[in-house]
Amino acid sequence: MAAGRFPGMRRAALAGLLALAALPALAQGQAAPAASCRGTLYLTIDTGWSREAEEIAAILRRRGVRATLFVADEPSARGDRTLSASWAEFWRARAAEGHIFASHTWRHWYFTGDSGPGRVRYASRRAGEGAEVLDTAALCAELERPIQALKAAVPDARVLPLWRAPGGRTTPNAVSMARQCGLAHQGWTANGFLGDELDSGAHPNAALLNRNLANIRDGEVLVMHWGVRSRREPFAGILEPLIAGLQARGFCFETLPPEGRR
Repeated sequence: MAAGRFPGMRRAALAGLLALAALPALAQGQAAPAASCRGTLYLTIDTGWSREAEEIAAILRRRGVRATLFVADEPSARGDRTLSASWAEFWRARAAEGHIFASHTWRHWYFTGDSGPGRVRYASRRAGEGAEVLDTAALCAELERPIQALKAAVPDARVLPLWRAPGGRTTPNAVSMARQCGLAHQGWTANGFLGDELDSGAHPNAALLNRNLANIRDGEVLVMHWGVRSRREPFAGILEPLIAGLQARGFCFETLPPEGRR
């Protein structure tokens, strides 16, 4: 953002950052004690480009945060795919830290409409990959495949009977068909979108930090990614002050329950 633009936003962002600097939890770099919890938040992480995956994992470890990880086989910043063998060590480490897992589909295509009873259109956003119409068996296979790949690498991974559609975009058929596979759809709550997919020119990190600290309430399901390819200012740069600020407000972080949260 050019200097001098949106001065009000810059003043508000600076005020928020100065306020955070005064918080004991942030200054000490420690998570809030469980006994002091005055609310519960549920952090969920989708695979995404995974460019900042190790940085984000280190932040969660320092802050004592366990998250629910929705996994898909997406292209990664390493030039491989997020559920290929080269990522096995990463996922094993997250399971050992107490994070739990759920399906984010295998191909990370988008559900774009219902095509009659028991049918849903599933389409890629990448040129040349096309689209398919899935019946219930095909949808179940699409949702099960990332979990099979994960369990092959991390046999002791704890997996919830939940799934999340790419972009959170569902159709009535997709939701009802997935229920026949034993999976409930888990989105995010009203103030749960942390903004890491937004353009960083229009939504710089300082503004996202202030917005999230001001708006997040007890019981929110939060969503972010291990890194977003299109974002020029990586969201990981404000993740630690965001978590510290929320912990200083008395929030504790938990993994999702098996039935999910609405």
